[in-house]
Amino acid sequence: MNTSAWKRAGIALTAAAVVTGVAGCQDGDAKAGGAEPKAQSHGDVTKVIQAAYEKTSAAKAAKVKMTMTMEGLGAESGTIEMSGVQGWAPAVMDITMKSSMLSAGDQGAPEQMHMIMLDQVMYMDMGAKQAAEMDGKRWMKLDMKAAADASGDKALQKQMTGGLDNMNQDPAQQLALLLDSPDLKHLGAEKVNGMETQHYKGTLTFEQMLKANESSKLLSEKDHDELIAGMKKAGLKGYDTELWVTEDGYPARMDVGMTTAQGRMQMRADYTDYGTKSAVQAPPAKDTVDLFEMMKDFGKNPAQG
Repeated sequence: MNTSAWKRAGIALTAAAVVTGVAGCQDGDAKAGGAEPKAQSHGDVTKVIQAAYEKTSAAKAAKVKMTMTMEGLGAESGTIEMSGVQGWAPAVMDITMKSSMLSAGDQGAPEQMHMIMLDQVMYMDMGAKQAAEMDGKRWMKLDMKAAADASGDKALQKQMTGGLDNMNQDPAQQLALLLDSPDLKHLGAEKVNGMETQHYKGTLTFEQMLKANESSKLLSEKDHDELIAGMKKAGLKGYDTELWVTEDGYPARMDVGMTTAQGRMQMRADYTDYGTKSAVQAPPAKDTVDLFEMMKDFGKNPAQG
């Protein structure tokens, strides 16, 4: 597999991790609504977010449109757009990713990629050109759990499966995190995508985010301290989250922002059709190449690369 294909896979995986994790946006096209309602108290705000969390959890799936922007990161800077279906309980995803970053350095490469996540496995459509170099198999399979199990390393297994839990950090989980924000507040009424909504905002420090994140509990005390030290060294102070809740009590939009010394990562997610059927299917095995099996083969015969 050529270098540009590895790069496309890396960009896609990075975007998927951020989409389902912690990146975002504070400005945009939400418009002020009509008559301003009475300001909500912190207790009222908490009740609204809690109710939205319960409704979103029960919906189990929604259609989503996301925009992720990475600024000030040199060659890694750019914008990625994603649209499709995201499900939780169980965690599934079927999205199309579009970005000029996917074809950077390779004029023949497609600027979009179909991605599927199912049963803790990620599948990426690498395109017809790459399929020609992989015996006609255009889908790349990334099974992190299987790779961890094969390693026999119990600690690695816990860390990688914990990471997979984060790979589909659904809107319900984001709402749960927002409830942990000490400065959660109501900003007023706004229209989003033609819908009447109420706008909320909260901030979490990195330490608060880790405390609320189940997978972080898998870290040893030493690894936990090193992670916090590394994030502080990178200039990461915390995460800004904004939320627009419809009159029906569902999130219409979520913006999450993360700033480091290197630059800013931003993600905006617009949600519709809560409760939509998420009939996600894995691509046929005959059209799929396993990334970790490929890497093992490369290890046995480096001349293949």
